[in-house]
Amino acid sequence: QVRLTESGGGLVQAGGSLRLSCTANRGAFREFAVGWYRQAPGKEREFVAALSRSGADSDYAESVKGRFAISRSNDRNTVYLQMSDLKPEDTAVYSCAGRRTILTARSTRDYDYWGQGTQVTVSS
Repeated sequence: QVRLTESGGGLVQAGGSLRLSCTANRGAFREFAVGWYRQAPGKEREFVAALSRSGADSDYAESVKGRFAISRSNDRNTVYLQMSDLKPEDTAVYSCAGRRTILTARSTRDYDYWGQGTQVTVSS
């Protein structure tokens, strides 16, 4: 069973930066395409970013494009989400997800494994 664990969340002022990490307990993670999602209080989970298995293809929600960057280190079984120029509306619980395939995806239904999430709070 693949387990994903997020870290790196916290409290930051608007305009600041954070880097989230998502680490898998197994090396098979390198066979996965991965994604980041977020859920704010009272709202549905929304897509943030995705990265293909090779790392060559990425996809971003319009709201974060140009501010967030997704990357991976297969040697470390880890996926990162570098977040810059953070805004109060970025406040949410951020979760990573993995799917055992090559391509990126936006739908939550396309992912097989999920982490528990890490809280990101951006103060104004």
